Amino acid sequence: MDGDFRTEFVREPGALKHFPALVLNADYRPLSYYPLSLWPWQEAVKAAFLQRVDIVSEYDQVVHSPSMEFKIPSVVVLKDYVKPQKRVAFTRFNLFLRDEFCCQYCGARGDLTFDHVVPRAAGGITSWENVVAACSPCNLRKGSKSLRMAQMSLRKPPRAPAAEELRNMGRKFPPNHLHSSWMDFLYWDAELEA
Repeated sequence: MDGDFRTEFVREPGALKHFPALVLNADYRPLSYYPLSLWPWQEAVKAAFLQRVDIVSEYDQVVHSPSMEFKIPSVVVLKDYVKPQKRVAFTRFNLFLRDEFCCQYCGARGDLTFDHVVPRAAGGITSWENVVAACSPCNLRKGSKSLRMAQMSLRKPPRAPAAEELRNMGRKFPPNHLHSSWMDFLYWDAELEA
């Protein structure tokens, strides 16, 4: 038997994976901007069927069960409000987001790592206040030296971001694909043009 037997039961096995639903909190704001709060179409249909969400917008694409037909949701709103986290987890991703995905020494983007401002060898700890995003050349140049010894300076002092600050920072980095039905909800508080 050649190929995967499961593909025999589906006309286009990968076709529906491209219909994610934007998930909004009960206040009509996305749960998160970066990464954007998206559910696969299967989760959105299930949540709608179980009446956990209200459907705000739908794709033209339809899915079928043996007895029902559903339009795939493109925007759903949770019926119950999910309180946003106040504490921001100290993760590599959140650190890069805080530093806007650029080196805090030279401003370069891409191929980032992180650097301890006060080197661990000199007693520096791994914390929001001592770790910054750095490109590989700057990280190698600084090594385990102090900023003064390396004759380098930071673009801005490192600090722990507030949860709301990080959410707003994430809005500056939209994903590669934004469906037109999502736009009113992603930039709902943007200044209107006169």
